[in-house]
Amino acid sequence: MDIGKISNRDLEKYVFKNIHANRKEVLSKASVGFDTALMDFENDLIVVSTDPITGAAKNIGYLAINISVNDIACQGADPVGVLLSVLLPENAEIYDLEQIMEDADRACKENNLEIVGGHTEVTDAVNKIILTTTVIARANMEKLPKTSSVKVGDLIVISKDIGLEGTSIILEDLENGFLKDKKDSYKIDIKELSVLEEARIATDYGVKYMHDITEGGVFGALWECSKALNFGLIAEKNKIPYREITKILADAYNLNMYRLISSGSMLMVFDPKDFEKFAERCKNENIKVTAIGHLTKDKEILLDDKGTLKEIAQPASDELYKALKSKISDKEK
Repeated sequence: MDIGKISNRDLEKYVFKNIHANRKEVLSKASVGFDTALMDFENDLIVVSTDPITGAAKNIGYLAINISVNDIACQGADPVGVLLSVLLPENAEIYDLEQIMEDADRACKENNLEIVGGHTEVTDAVNKIILTTTVIARANMEKLPKTSSVKVGDLIVISKDIGLEGTSIILEDLENGFLKDKKDSYKIDIKELSVLEEARIATDYGVKYMHDITEGGVFGALWECSKALNFGLIAEKNKIPYREITKILADAYNLNMYRLISSGSMLMVFDPKDFEKFAERCKNENIKVTAIGHLTKDKEILLDDKGTLKEIAQPASDELYKALKSKISDKEK
């Protein structure tokens, strides 16, 4: 099997089809294009989401909290608590655990949630530190994305720039000697990997769908968006925003930056009129948002590349893993 997320085809065939138990409290559960479960506990809607950190080496405590918070942000939910599972290899040091917890606590303070439990273990079943976080959040029915109102012509919008998480990990975990003294100037502010702020704003402007762009990059998120909403779409490649350093690293490691893990960027669907108001608010809050395409009647998932329409394939193993395997050295560059 390929390293990375299991393919959507295998998820449907081997995972989802073997889940049969049903509870009346469960309004929606995780599926392709939806990374959270939504539950009704009478007076409150509860949103939960879980995610592992497997690709990063540095800042994993901070990243682990934010990736799960990003998932629940897709429902416009307010994070309350998090369960943190830490699996340590035998060669780990106690300092590693302390650093993880310090970083995780910092992310919790920034997102206003609390570590309420978890599990910590040293095991020979892993050869590097593995973190898994499960975030529990409260949602307001009136603030939920209005997926039932999605229609042809609605805009596909993304926040910030693609590839932020992948770029950050490559800069932090690999030597990148070819960047020389420019490396520090390209560093990504780790706080940018959260999408909670733009998600909260989006719920005030009638957002219809939100999906944080993670493994599989923006192309993977577009494919999953189409499948989740049962609409086709056309995205314009020249409108997809990215940073110079992401392009530099993609070229150096022979990566497709449009399929690079992109936590920090949220994919959203808006009515065009609502997007105008949302974009103005985001401008005032110094959050970049870009309309990159629109929904279509047919089921085709297309990329407009300088007037040529190309089909966007379903996500596969993330491009980040290619970079982590390659280990480019100063001598090679």
